[in-house]
Amino acid sequence: MNKIKGYYFITDRGLSRQGNARDVSDALDCGVTVAQYRDKDLGMKEMYKEALALKSICRRSKALFLINDRVEVAAACDADGVHIGQEDMVYGEARKMLGKNKIIGVTAHNIEEAVNAQEAGADYVGVSPIFSTATKPDAGKPAGIKLIEAVKRAVRIPVIAIGGINLSNAAEVVRAGADGLCAISAVVASDNVKAEILKFQKLFE
Repeated sequence: MNKIKGYYFITDRGLSRQGNARDVSDALDCGVTVAQYRDKDLGMKEMYKEALALKSICRRSKALFLINDRVEVAAACDADGVHIGQEDMVYGEARKMLGKNKIIGVTAHNIEEAVNAQEAGADYVGVSPIFSTATKPDAGKPAGIKLIEAVKRAVRIPVIAIGGINLSNAAEVVRAGADGLCAISAVVASDNVKAEILKFQKLFE
């Protein structure tokens, strides 16, 4: 699972200035190795159609294409896997639907959830929210850098940090041991997606 590292790209149709397809393409041009398609509002048919288009972009760059939450869409479009939260489909059911070779990432808000995810078989954990975030109103209370450090000590799988991360605090996240990070609004709401992603990528060099 060494591809789950560095800048981790997640789409946001509401914040994007140029559309998901262009955002994903720009991210992969910057060496991003995983793109997660997230859309809480689209219907199944529309999401499936867009997922196929985004998967095609990822395939050309040999990047991983994951879908947030919608396990059925991931299965239907043969995505590389899914990312599920604590309130989404339970890991075991997602694994049954997708099979043993697909990637499943799980959101963890504390050490216990991270350890449970690893023991269940998750391929990586997304620790969240590290800082206050506006892109996911139900994310909960910020856990801070210490959560990254604690989870890194507790699990062997990759740890991706998300929630309120921007260029002013991203270096702290990397120093805390995160294998990767996501900064949605700092990137897709900017005038130059590539330029902003490259700034985050440099922190991992």
